[in-house]
Amino acid sequence: VWALPLPATRVAKGTKLPIPLQGPWDVESRATAGAPRSQGLLLAICLRLSWEEKHLSYSEFFQVSLEMGKIFVEGVGEVQEYVDVCDYAVGLSRMIGGPILPSERPGHALIEQWNPVGLVGVITAFNFPVAVYGWNSAIAMICGNACLWKGAPTTSLVSVAVTKIIAKVLEDNKLPGAICSLVCGGADIGTAMARDERMDLLSFTGSTKVGKQVALMVQERFGRSLLELGGNNAIIVFEDADLNLVIPSALFAAVGTAGQRCTTARRLFLHESIHDEVVAKLAKAYAQVRIGDPWDSDTLYGPLHTKEAVKMFLDAVEQAKQQGGSVVCGGKVINRPGNYVEPTIVTGLPHDAPIVHTETFAPILYVLKFKEEEEVFAWNNEVKQGLSSSIFTKDLGRIFRWEGTFPDPKEELYLIFVCRPKGSDCGIVNVNIPTSGAEIGGAFGGEKHTGGGRESGSDSWKLYMRRSTCTINYSKDLPLAQGIKFQ
Repeated sequence: VWALPLPATRVAKGTKLPIPLQGPWDVESRATAGAPRSQGLLLAICLRLSWEEKHLSYSEFFQVSLEMGKIFVEGVGEVQEYVDVCDYAVGLSRMIGGPILPSERPGHALIEQWNPVGLVGVITAFNFPVAVYGWNSAIAMICGNACLWKGAPTTSLVSVAVTKIIAKVLEDNKLPGAICSLVCGGADIGTAMARDERMDLLSFTGSTKVGKQVALMVQERFGRSLLELGGNNAIIVFEDADLNLVIPSALFAAVGTAGQRCTTARRLFLHESIHDEVVAKLAKAYAQVRIGDPWDSDTLYGPLHTKEAVKMFLDAVEQAKQQGGSVVCGGKVINRPGNYVEPTIVTGLPHDAPIVHTETFAPILYVLKFKEEEEVFAWNNEVKQGLSSSIFTKDLGRIFRWEGTFPDPKEELYLIFVCRPKGSDCGIVNVNIPTSGAEIGGAFGGEKHTGGGRESGSDSWKLYMRRSTCTINYSKDLPLAQGIKFQ
């Protein structure tokens, strides 16, 4: 196990975690931990990452491709995402604050105050070895927190490179590099982080199975957790959809990152009137995907991350066949060095087939028929995860029903309050775009077995802070709330 920033110190297995800083890193005041100082630090990190991007022969991007297997252009996009979230956090640092609320008591002020939680632990997955840490660390820092990062064991070079960049910026600004520290190791380190009471917030990105274990360990000590887990995401295509948007959207959502995004489209619901046409066009598009070395800038599709992922892919294809599915294209391992498999389309399965309800982290797309809006919206929601979803349609009424903005006018009023929403129950609800490729300005995360956490934009910053309700009596009297007399 290695702990960074440099100089690296070896941590023996089973020993206590090296916690760099406990509590907010600016001990003088919340003001200096907040806007002016953290704004400058994040801007410096942003500029440093941009400089690395332009002047170091794309070394960071090559590391992403080398360890994760992600194609070069996606590696570039991932580092750019860290740059973007730093830029976003710079502005956000001057906007954080609570309201002044009206007090029912004369001569009293009611104020909502936000303060750092202290130490934020960040455990990230292999598929986004740069960006997800960026989402967490940039927002955590402008809230005044220190960070301890555990990257995936299979992408440790990327973790070390990113930590060195951040440590240099901090030390150049006369601050300890340990404000953003790194530990590299396996599940034992993650378990130690989850159980350590010094970890004021633990942000975990990974599978639902492991996320549940993390949540239970953190809750056992009444700690805070932020969970970003799996997704069994669906695209729904209605008969009025623009197929010129549908085909490239479904292709990118299902094949991008070789099907290893938490927002990857795994289910494609097609209205029965356009099913055959869309399948034929999509299969033709699949055949044109350029498969190859992820370092080649012309490649669109690289390998799976591990040999275990290849085995899961083959097992899922076999289960789909056994449950009545037909493989339209793909379904096999590609005979070349590396963990390459064919991007796969499966048709003919029922919407509730066990394999359809299983999230397989591989490029398998289950194409399913539907007739009515109401049934397909229900099918979208019937899986355990609730991360991302998208429909393709030109019907404005359907769009608002999908988003859950308005109740169905045919429903009785009392049903509005006792029934589930008619639209998507996911954290990301899209229209006429893919399920993947979220922007940093919005809150990222999902519901149900996806964990309920939110990262990156909007008001996600609130998860990295603690809230205090402050009542100040500036009068000479002592009135009690609710008009209580205690005399």
